[in-house]
Amino acid sequence: MSVIQKIRTKYAKLAGGIIALALVAFILMDALSSRTSSLFGDDSSIAKVNGEKIDYIAYSQRNKDYETLYGSTQTIDDNFRAQLNSMALEDLVKEQLIMEQADKLGLTVTEAEKKDLIYGNDPDAGVKGYQAFINPDTKMFDPQYVKLFEQQVDQLDPTGKARQHWETYKAYILRNSLSKKYNTMFTAAVYMPKFLVEARAEQQASMANVDFVALTYDLVKDEEVKLSDADFKNYMEQHKTEFYNEENTRSIEYVAFNVLPAKDDTARALGVLNEIKTDFATATDDESFVNRNSDESFNGAYRMKEDLKSMYADSIFNMAPGAVLGPVYENEGYKLVKVVDKKMYPDSVTCRHILIKTAERGQPVLEDSVAKMRIDSVVAAIKAGASFAEMVQKYSDDAGSKEKGGEYTFPFSQKDGLVKEFSDFIFENKPGDTKTVKVESGGYSGYHYIEILRHGAYKTAAKLAIISKPLFAGDETENEVYTKATEFAAASTSAKAFDEAVEKNKHQKLVADNIKVSDFTVYGLGPSRDIIKWMYNAEVGDVSQVFQLNGKYVVAKLSGIRKAGPMELDTLLRANIEPMVRNDKKAEILAKKYESKKSLAEIAAAAGVQVMTADSIRGNNSFTGNMGYAPKAVGYAFYDGLKLNTLSKPVKEQSGVVFITVKARYKEQGQDQTFIMREREMMQMETKNAVSSEIGNQLKAKAKIKYNVNNF
Repeated sequence: MSVIQKIRTKYAKLAGGIIALALVAFILMDALSSRTSSLFGDDSSIAKVNGEKIDYIAYSQRNKDYETLYGSTQTIDDNFRAQLNSMALEDLVKEQLIMEQADKLGLTVTEAEKKDLIYGNDPDAGVKGYQAFINPDTKMFDPQYVKLFEQQVDQLDPTGKARQHWETYKAYILRNSLSKKYNTMFTAAVYMPKFLVEARAEQQASMANVDFVALTYDLVKDEEVKLSDADFKNYMEQHKTEFYNEENTRSIEYVAFNVLPAKDDTARALGVLNEIKTDFATATDDESFVNRNSDESFNGAYRMKEDLKSMYADSIFNMAPGAVLGPVYENEGYKLVKVVDKKMYPDSVTCRHILIKTAERGQPVLEDSVAKMRIDSVVAAIKAGASFAEMVQKYSDDAGSKEKGGEYTFPFSQKDGLVKEFSDFIFENKPGDTKTVKVESGGYSGYHYIEILRHGAYKTAAKLAIISKPLFAGDETENEVYTKATEFAAASTSAKAFDEAVEKNKHQKLVADNIKVSDFTVYGLGPSRDIIKWMYNAEVGDVSQVFQLNGKYVVAKLSGIRKAGPMELDTLLRANIEPMVRNDKKAEILAKKYESKKSLAEIAAAAGVQVMTADSIRGNNSFTGNMGYAPKAVGYAFYDGLKLNTLSKPVKEQSGVVFITVKARYKEQGQDQTFIMREREMMQMETKNAVSSEIGNQLKAKAKIKYNVNNF
């Protein structure tokens, strides 16, 4: 007892001190390892915008919100999730910047305004378009349905997903209301002067017929062109805006070790399909059977043989309904293909239509009742003998078909890409039939009056049920590839060793450039946030550990750091722009070689090419059928200094040098005051959209933003 008492008396303070030190060490260790720790001022923000923090918790919640909103309509895989993460970060930064500006201006959204945005008679467009609030009788938004939905949603959907989606969407609308109000200050000020509208209408009405000779750059061999540093720097000087970094970026060289299936993996995939083939052939509910057994959902669309894009298309279309092909290997997997049904369809449909829009990009532009009265009046006029083409010019809101009298030709392959109401009518009915259909989604919302003009050749279309099993690598294959990657990483202890290991093992060295700290993907690698974190904590020449990505292992070397501001000519940039610089030199060679020729015929004969024709060139269209994308040549065709039937100077385009001779210039008739008014509306809408989308970018360009790379 005396010994124990002595220890207690003499060493109590020492034991207490040791315990205290241990506790402090434990707390420090936990603090240093925790992202959200605030001990000694640790920063849990993902970014600072003009000194204001964007917290990780807010960022994480925004990601969850976007997954809730988008997950109801599409599958969220790793690639899409990376897009949502990037969008969440970008939105949080821009919202912070707009809040700063709003505070300075005293701009707010009152509680009364917020209430009207959700529950008012004329709420936000997002509320109007919410499917649950559409009156099934009138097919229109009904404000009474909003509160009714909120009262009944838990009974309608006990899972809670419907309420979660609506509450998230409602918060999204309210959150964006301040940004919308701020943007409106700028977009409401947009005005399109008459002289600009008339200038655009004049340009659109200007037509020309030209002959031309196109001298492509491959007429000059690469070895004939000698490039110097001065050529590269001169090119960069002429394209300054393209060689300016708004923010710091990184570049890497990397080796990817792809995990590809082996023989045993193939046997496994085949075995699964062989087991279910008989049941598949006798199944009566093909959709359910496919959805239970396949990695891809059932697609009930009819397809023609030429659209199937399968090496087995001939075999499939020779099969009777109910027959099953396979298992066959295609597109990195094995498949069973069952013919569900066959039907005759035209391989194309030519129709014409008149559109009275009710909405544009989700924003209402005309009351439904007014649009319906207008389309009914148009239909009545046509049935009374009015010209369809004239009605298109006067009333149709589809600018893309006005020049063609409202006419479109749709191949069968586009059938399922069209709005269902429109598609069903033109493909299921006969030439000469007409109908007014209402479309409530997409860029063509409104009333369409459609006439089917003609059908193409009738061909067999098949509805297919396809069960697919992707061929993926098993654990043994995966381990073999991982071992190779770790051996390569172990040998690559420096930048020099990395290059030597690449050459020794005959690996393919790939490059990824211009990677920002706020990126979530690397081109060629897909979602790669861990690699981006590494490169922003590394020095040039550092070699990474092995990173595991989807279907591959990656070892990277940080090859470059570019700071914000004008770019410097480095090895990677030189390689990227060398084709453009060489084409500039080739353009000089071609221009000099043929500048003494007196006509297109002489140039064509000397170059071994043909003189070609491009008629009906329009002044506002940079693309012509024969000439391709040639904005400078098109502009030159309307240059007063180039007289008719004279040879132009050489014009440098993307694909080569063009010489032209203008045969005729003329004006297209039919642009009345109604056309001018609609052109002004369109120009104002385009300008408003451009201003609205650019406001956040301009605020961001002027802001001081610092990303905390390790926190997101």
